[in-house]
Amino acid sequence: MLLKGGVFVLPRFSPSFSISSRIRLSKMSTAAAPIIPKFISVEGVDINSRSIPDGFRFSLVSYNILAQVYVKSSLFPHSPSPCLKWKARSQAILTVLRNLGADFLCLQEVDEYDSFYKGNMDSNGYSSIYVQRSGQKHDGCGIFYKHNSAELVLEEKIEYNDLVDLNDDGSYSNDRHCDTPASANSDAEPKKGSSPQNTTEERGDPNDPRVRLKRDCVGIMAAFRLKDPSHHLVIVANTHLYWDPEWADVKLAQAKYLLSRLAQFKTVVSDKFECTPSVLVAGDFNSTPGDKVYQYLVSGNSSVPQLECLDGLPIPLCSVYDFTRGEPPFTNCTPDFTNTLDYIFFSPSGHIKPVSFLELPEPDSSDVAGGLPNHHHPSDHLPIGAEFKVTGE
Repeated sequence: MLLKGGVFVLPRFSPSFSISSRIRLSKMSTAAAPIIPKFISVEGVDINSRSIPDGFRFSLVSYNILAQVYVKSSLFPHSPSPCLKWKARSQAILTVLRNLGADFLCLQEVDEYDSFYKGNMDSNGYSSIYVQRSGQKHDGCGIFYKHNSAELVLEEKIEYNDLVDLNDDGSYSNDRHCDTPASANSDAEPKKGSSPQNTTEERGDPNDPRVRLKRDCVGIMAAFRLKDPSHHLVIVANTHLYWDPEWADVKLAQAKYLLSRLAQFKTVVSDKFECTPSVLVAGDFNSTPGDKVYQYLVSGNSSVPQLECLDGLPIPLCSVYDFTRGEPPFTNCTPDFTNTLDYIFFSPSGHIKPVSFLELPEPDSSDVAGGLPNHHHPSDHLPIGAEFKVTGE
């Protein structure tokens, strides 16, 4: 989701990217077409040019597609009006997803699941599982997977509102002393879809842990058996953490709960299927590289020092982009906030290895000028992705 009041962050590197392909929604359309990014191998070669297969590979894309319920001209005054209409946006998003062709799609802010995405994605070869947010929210997280690439064997949903009861049991300690805003601006404006007049109602009393932890955020995780000779099991988790940079302790609590549940789920899968599954965690974490949530998630990586205020990490994880090319300069782009909020993490000790990543535009790219959404990108976020090689059991 969009975080407002942030500052533009310059990239730490300037990698070279291939020219993105542009797919037109209609041959007769005069509007600019959505851009379909390509997977680039770690060696810097377009994977479509690979001539010799090198083991079984599968791809995963994570994408906050921007729920239509949050699309208002007052919140996106920089966006061309036609780009905010549901009919145009939905077809543009579908075009991007279809042409990316990933084996797994982890989508956040899905609010037309039954009426649009489920059926349309099924006709394009994808089965899906979905969890809707709690309370009055109507969007959620979905995992879409190709029929011919993977078989769903087990799934579980995550309700971060469970943290309220865990707090009552003393199982959760408030980490407000570890709080570090994701944005340098402490006067962050309300989240898109939350007008100033209902901000108090949404947040509630910030000093009441029961209110503070009830943010109606969700996640979903599932185990899949790959349809390759090894029949390797992969656990895919998809989530969307709370947005507010001033409530970073809530995000941290959610990240801890996510990995705790994921560790339990991995144990169940391992015992049930007598295997060692690989783990992939994707989503919009509403956290920038280097902040407390990010550091917690990758603290199992020896290159990142442990934080004294954090508990031990249930599952060691590594960011795909940091592992392959460095975190991108941004995955969310608006005039008020441009930074990286979306990630794909993988278990580095598992039996998969990232061999390519989905290209992202550079800060000076014309297709992101002025902020998103626009005719080239139907969401305020960009899709991120990776291709993995199964290295064996």
